[in-house]
Amino acid sequence: MTQENNFPRHVAIIMDGNGRWAQEKRLPRVAGHHEGTKRVKEIVKAARELGLEAITFFAFSTENWGRPKHEVAVLLHYFGSFLRSELPGMIKNNIRFKVIGRGHPVPSHLLEKIRQAEIKTQNNTGLVLILAINYGGKQEIVDAAKKLCKLAIAGKLEVDDLDIEEFSRHLYTAGIPDPDLLIRTSGEIRLSNFLLWQLSYAEMYFPKIYWPDFKREEFVDALKEFQRRQRRFGNISATGKK
Repeated sequence: MTQENNFPRHVAIIMDGNGRWAQEKRLPRVAGHHEGTKRVKEIVKAARELGLEAITFFAFSTENWGRPKHEVAVLLHYFGSFLRSELPGMIKNNIRFKVIGRGHPVPSHLLEKIRQAEIKTQNNTGLVLILAINYGGKQEIVDAAKKLCKLAIAGKLEVDDLDIEEFSRHLYTAGIPDPDLLIRTSGEIRLSNFLLWQLSYAEMYFPKIYWPDFKREEFVDALKEFQRRQRRFGNISATGKK
């Protein structure tokens, strides 16, 4: 597959189905998360080789704190292990690492690992790898609105000057192109409070397979499906259809 005009710059992925994958195999739910981590590594490698600019994984939502404590602890452990094992490769392969979401109540030791990974890769110019951890789309929009209100109160922003571009500069993803394609595995068809602002014109792809089974071949299939679609952004297509 080669880079073309209709090739996505940024792909966002909701990694759904880890628990159900494990349960169907009569394994503990955490086994699904362990297998899912392997898919992240595989898809990141594919994204870099295929020439994407950015890829974002919905790793842990603000609602996920309500899961069983053991499962949450395992997920947080996997995040730390992922950074420890993958950081040398990110540096070597010119990958820039970024986490979006709120810090609290993420454990301080994990926040420090995230900070160090971001610092050590901040000058890399290749693929931007983004993990959404303790992330909620509505909260992101509220946080951006608060920043803008403070700027207006301080006299640093005229309300009439606020537009879509200015608002976007205060989101967690500032400086990153909006996703062109959203992939959600497991067949569920919903956004689950993920990148609500940024996904406004994204194409969406909902394969029925669970995330641990979503390998490079399935990722390439998703990109090919994207290339078959005609994006109109609310305009009339070349065929005259809306």
